[in-house]
Formats: sequence, structure tokens, C-alpha cells
Amino acid sequence: MSTPNLVDALGALIRRDTRLVVRHRGELANPVMFFVIVVSLFPFGVGSDPEQLARIGPGIIWVGALLATLLALEGLFRSDFEDGTLEQLVLGIHPLSVLVLAKVFVHWCATGLPLLVATPLLAMLLNMDPDVQVVLLASLALGTPTLSLIGAVGMALTVGIRRGGLLLTLLVLPLYIPVLIFGASVVLAAQAGLPTAGHFYALGAMAVLALALAPVAAGAALRISLN
Repeated sequence: MSTPNLVDALGALIRRDTRLVVRHRGELANPVMFFVIVVSLFPFGVGSDPEQLARIGPGIIWVGALLATLLALEGLFRSDFEDGTLEQLVLGIHPLSVLVLAKVFVHWCATGLPLLVATPLLAMLLNMDPDVQVVLLASLALGTPTLSLIGAVGMALTVGIRRGGLLLTLLVLPLYIPVLIFGASVVLAAQAGLPTAGHFYALGAMAVLALALAPVAAGAALRISLN
């Protein structure tokens, strides 16, 4: 039997993870429901003044998206670690960093895309202008993959630890802060009529850096965790 090339291996891995997503779609709905509930509760706590909600809305939505992404990280490698699939990936002949990138991509499609779909409705709830909503969606589309890539490194380091959720939070949350700052500030700049290009450049630079380094770091962390 011939050894499958990297493209075939990536296709098989993506199809497998997609089937698992469909099979356990109830579990993957939890981060989205958490996101919707957190953002929806803020008007009850801070008041229903439309101007105030519009002013703090970007920060609320970005914090909710960050926490929802953090909540979803547990499912990235945990099931593969428990059933032995992760060990087979580590021992395989294909670059582990590329396989990790494929898994992160499927995971983001299952968790990050639903957050983007729910965002316009929540933005309207917070009385945000349509033009500002477009900037918010663009910042989330650029920032949430970065959050998933960074989270993959933390999850790879803690995958072998039982109840490692707290440690995972402590590892990745400081790295999430720059994404949160620039993601929320670009929307605030749009609200104030200020240029947003610089903020998007910063988000793009962090996304490119995470795309280049996070899969390699996650692959190395998985090897360490399985030894």
C-alpha cells in the first residue's frame, strides 16, 4: 500500500474532523450560546441607554467572542488525545504543524464562523450603526483565527493534564490581550470617524505571525505533552 501524500492526508483529516463536528454539533453550540447570553445580559447590567450601549458595544462583543473562543478550545485536541488519534498524528510521516493547522481551520469553521453569524444581531441589540457593524465583522474575521491559533498552542501544552482548563486560561489569556485591544479599538475608531487602517494592519500582522508560528509551536508542544 502506497503512503498517502500530504494533500491526501490533509483531506482525510479535514473530512474526519468535519464528520466529528457534525456528529457532536450540540457540544459546539455551547460557545455560541455562551457568546449570545453574555452579550445579551450586558444591557440589563449597564442600562438600556442607546448611546451608552453603542459606545461600549464593541468591547462587549469582543470580550464575549474572546471568552467563547477560550471555552471552545477544550475540544480542539482533547478527544484526539483520549482515543489515541493524536499519538498517531505525532508519529506519522507528515509535518505535524501542517496537520495542526488543518485541525485549527476546521475548529475555527465550527466555532468562529457561528460567532460571526451571530454578531450582526447582537450589534443591532447594542444599537451599533450598520457601517460600524461592517468594521466589527471585519475585525472579528481577522482576529478570531488569531485567537484560535494562539489557543491551539496553549491547548497542546495542557492536553495531557486532567482538568487543565484553568492552566489553559492562564497561558493564553495574556496573549489574547493585544488582539482584544486592537480588535475593539478599530471599531471605536470607526465610531469616532477616525482612520482604521492602522488597527487593521496590527490585527493583520498578528494574524500572519500566529499563522506562521503557532502551528509549529503547537506541534512541538504536542510532542512534549505526549512524551
